[in-house]
Amino acid sequence: MHFHIITIFPESFDSYLNESIIGRAIKNKHILVKFYNPRDFVKDKNKTGHKPVDDRPYGGGPGMVMRAEPILKAVMKALSTIKNKNKKVLVVNFIPDAEKFTTSFAKKVSKKYTDLILICGRYEGIDARVDKILRTKKISIGDYVLTGGEVPAMILVDCISRQIPGVLGKYESLEEERISSSEVYTRPEVLKYKKKNYRVPKVLLSGDHKKIENWKNKKP
Repeated sequence: MHFHIITIFPESFDSYLNESIIGRAIKNKHILVKFYNPRDFVKDKNKTGHKPVDDRPYGGGPGMVMRAEPILKAVMKALSTIKNKNKKVLVVNFIPDAEKFTTSFAKKVSKKYTDLILICGRYEGIDARVDKILRTKKISIGDYVLTGGEVPAMILVDCISRQIPGVLGKYESLEEERISSSEVYTRPEVLKYKKKNYRVPKVLLSGDHKKIENWKNKKP
């Protein structure tokens, strides 16, 4: 799976992508992550010396809106790197009131597509013509508003990558594939905290695998 991320803050992904499971997945070439900065596709600078990717909204209103042209050019650049005509590409735009992202959706995407282009909006949003031209898939990670689309993009990269063969050590490592309780324990057997003892449930120490599985299945 190849992830193409459109963002004006590519450095915000550095620590997350370089660590743990995702970092190993990139190193082992199970996934590939590339960045495209819309600012790189703006020629003129404003008075402060920056290349503007936003402007005031038509019709008035607070804040600024990301311009369509720099984003479209960044997406076109991403598409130009996908040489194989048999590749299947999905362009995603993050919208708070759109379809909710789920593990089920992640599984479908991992099987159906080879390349995902994730557009990270900022400010008050993106010029709506981007969606109309690219026919993007609108996705929400929850009923709340974030500063930008970078965090949602990280969530998609993480969840979808977990579905890629080889990313996790074993298939059983997929929590969503195990019929298991979210209630888990490890050492010590007795945890002392503020003069109280908190013990591991006896059934987990019994060695009776059938009883243990029954216990797990009964837990929410």
